[in-house]
Amino acid sequence: MKRLGRGYGSGKGGHTVGRGAKGAKARGKIALTFEGTKIKKSLLKKLPLQRGKGKFKPSKSSPVIVNVKYLNVLPKNSSVNIETLIKHGIVKEKEAKEFGVKILGDGELKTPLKVELLCSGGAIKKIEKAGGKIIKGTKK
Repeated sequence: MKRLGRGYGSGKGGHTVGRGAKGAKARGKIALTFEGTKIKKSLLKKLPLQRGKGKFKPSKSSPVIVNVKYLNVLPKNSSVNIETLIKHGIVKEKEAKEFGVKILGDGELKTPLKVELLCSGGAIKKIEKAGGKIIKGTKK
């Protein structure tokens, strides 16, 4: 390996030491965002500008997920909606009302319930197997 930029004794030559003559590459590193001339509009300039505190957060968040196993806390034949889940402390009020709630099929359900929320396919099977009903929830 030859040492660059250490004079004529380095074995590479000295003077420009393999970097050519003048220009950005001879002088230092080029920025990752550099795209050539200043006439072209760079990719970063083409992107829409977002202002404010939440500019790094995703624009839409997914619903709060509740697994079937957590619904065993609820009383028999009760209707499962956002208000019921908040009352029993299964979900937080702010998150549930902002993003909605979806029920997934992890775990076992022992009590029959009337579900009024979005459900996955596995959750629908487990709720019906336990003797419950899906009122409004759809597979999504």
